[in-house]
Amino acid sequence: MARPEKTSTERRDIEALCAAKGMRMTEQRRVIARVLAGSDDHPDVEELYRRCIKVDDRISISTVYRTVRLFEDSGIIERHDFREGRARYETSPEAHHDHLINLRTGEVIEFQSEEIERLQAEVARRLGYRLVDHRLELYCVPLDDDKK
Repeated sequence: MARPEKTSTERRDIEALCAAKGMRMTEQRRVIARVLAGSDDHPDVEELYRRCIKVDDRISISTVYRTVRLFEDSGIIERHDFREGRARYETSPEAHHDHLINLRTGEVIEFQSEEIERLQAEVARRLGYRLVDHRLELYCVPLDDDKK
């Protein structure tokens, strides 16, 4: 099941976040920011580069790498390593969510579960801790894989 494309209210405005942090925005950084903000998936740098050169073919892959690192170091985007040997990125979410990764297709599905959130906090409490942050990634194969 594909995720629906994000609406403008669901996208974080990377350009505004950069401006709020006092970051200098070149036109190429703006293109990279817009492409990232408009992504409804979790692209790696090479995929991001392919999308950016469709907008501005003067952008180099090294510019994309440097800009992604700058955005990541500034907390504007998050890096994910979904066991495939390449970092993938998404805009730092306003609301917490977890990820389910289809190991057959590489599709990443974002989800929220209050039940899981409560359970994690309860486990931490039982072990004598207060949960302050977490990241949950579920690696899965389709149910009908067993039939093949």
